[in-house]
Amino acid sequence: MSTQVVIAGVGMIPFKKPGRSEPYDVMGGQAASLALEDAGISYDQVQQAFAGYVYGDSCSGQAALYNVGITGVPVANVNNNCASGSTAFALAAQAVKNGSVDCALALGFEQMERGALDMVFKDKTNPLARHNGAVAALMGLSEEELALPPAILMFGCQVELLRRGYGVSETALARITMKARKHAAHNPCAIFREPLSEEEILAGDPIYRGLRKLYACPPSCGAACVIVCNEDFANAKGLNADVRLVGSGWCSDFAEDFEGDPLDIMFRALSRKAAQRAYEDAGVGPEDLDVIELHDCFTSNEIITYAALGLCGEGDMERFVLDGDNTYGGRYVVGPSGGLLAQGHPLGATGLAQISELTWQLRDEAGPRQVEGARTALQHNGGLGSAGFVNIFQRV
Repeated sequence: MSTQVVIAGVGMIPFKKPGRSEPYDVMGGQAASLALEDAGISYDQVQQAFAGYVYGDSCSGQAALYNVGITGVPVANVNNNCASGSTAFALAAQAVKNGSVDCALALGFEQMERGALDMVFKDKTNPLARHNGAVAALMGLSEEELALPPAILMFGCQVELLRRGYGVSETALARITMKARKHAAHNPCAIFREPLSEEEILAGDPIYRGLRKLYACPPSCGAACVIVCNEDFANAKGLNADVRLVGSGWCSDFAEDFEGDPLDIMFRALSRKAAQRAYEDAGVGPEDLDVIELHDCFTSNEIITYAALGLCGEGDMERFVLDGDNTYGGRYVVGPSGGLLAQGHPLGATGLAQISELTWQLRDEAGPRQVEGARTALQHNGGLGSAGFVNIFQRV
């Protein structure tokens, strides 16, 4: 027996550059308190909690939530790279949907350092070794290239493949960053709110295989929290039950993804399959969407995700951008928050920050960045290694 999942409360704190934030446990406690306040419940009414983060020791979730209350609630800590927050949400929603609990909390936070993401435990097997090896074999990479930080290696190759195989221009890649900055200008939680021109984005030499600094999201610090419950709990407590989770799809890699087009190793296949499951679960299609928050860790990843989510065909990705079908006045509004590129990407917080933004959009509470008449929203988030999530929300 399953039940509808209500988004009872959301909360997030402004994201900041590394070195300018509070410690992770303080940030996590602040975000959780905001979500509880938004829901209108106390922490002792939460029956299970799930905490997502990447750069932290075990039981960091307890350290953060103990700043809110020490009530004996079970706390599970999860690490799925950039999809850690979405994993926490999926587990909380599953617990409610399956009737295990009436109310659950998903918290995500990250206190990051400057610089490109790299492995922490270099004396152990690299979880991305299979992915790196497959890309290296398919693209003929050298040993020197394989020594690069995983994000630079993967997404530098992604940029090259998009430009070479699909004719995606540097202008289109730059316009993704320009859009993100324009949207973030109205978001008080975003790090980068200043506009950028195409010339500024394309200035200087690429870092690797066409990848430029301003094609990438910044290391960030921050926290976000989402509280879910069933309809009976919401009604009994007098909570706002206007926003519901109506479909979800989550998966890891499939074996065939490592054998064909390298783009399938870099989120594309993962995103496509998670989206197909979510659309089927929700009983809607891409044409029904109004607003989208997706995993724009790099401009190239945003562009390939358009096709993976069914927003356009693979041959239409360039035109989709140049025609403005990804922003206000176009077919969809993608990343009204500014996305990872401008709002920031504190890994464990990202998925929950996306859900928070979409909840505000569906409640008509997004202020100057409000998407008019938004009723159906899609959240997309992925972590290399791999974990892919697509969730679909509706206003009832």
